[in-house]
Amino acid sequence: MLHNQIALFAKPDFNLMPREKLEYSGVRSLSNEELLAIILGSGCHECDVFELSRRLSDFLSKETSIPSLSRLKCIRGLGKVKAAQILACLELSGRFILSDKAIPVSVPEDVLSRVAYMKFEAQEHLVVITLNSANFIIRVHELTTGLVNQTPVHPREAFACAIEDRAVSVIFVHNHPSGSLEPSPEDMSITRVLCASGKILQIPVLDHIIICKSGFTSLCRRFPEIFESSFFH
Repeated sequence: MLHNQIALFAKPDFNLMPREKLEYSGVRSLSNEELLAIILGSGCHECDVFELSRRLSDFLSKETSIPSLSRLKCIRGLGKVKAAQILACLELSGRFILSDKAIPVSVPEDVLSRVAYMKFEAQEHLVVITLNSANFIIRVHELTTGLVNQTPVHPREAFACAIEDRAVSVIFVHNHPSGSLEPSPEDMSITRVLCASGKILQIPVLDHIIICKSGFTSLCRRFPEIFESSFFH
């Protein structure tokens, strides 16, 4: 009798489908692909739901902000209806879940998890992180790809995303594929221009972070005199 009672509560030893796995083991046990498979519900005429989920997971892992509906529809096999479902889930998670559990940014280390992908990039990327009045991250926007000194960012483009997000402050981050954590003269020049522009727009630049595989450098910590805000000092 006791053996039968234990068996009733034991997890089955066969391969579970995502919904069954969620029921028995909890939502945290599911992979990204399994979670997406539950949301999608079914595949398309050319692939099953798991292949479609894999394609979608690969796409989302490279995004730095919530993609547009038109970008999602570019994923092979993902039609307008399913793309809209995914977009709605992403937006709702940002409104009701992530914003409540997010950690406010108080030191440069607080933003590293959001830009960790950059340290593996072969090209140099520059992103802007927009923050609200409580110092929570609103979004991460990619501004340029390629060498920063060869693809200069204009303050107009750099702060357009901040204005659109109604951000109160911003943090800029770029990677050094070379592995060097030393800021170049171009890095310093761009930082001064961005800080001056932020002061005029009343959207202060809290930091400009350089990231690579060996670590990161906070320019605000090293050169606090450039920055208007003493937030990271």
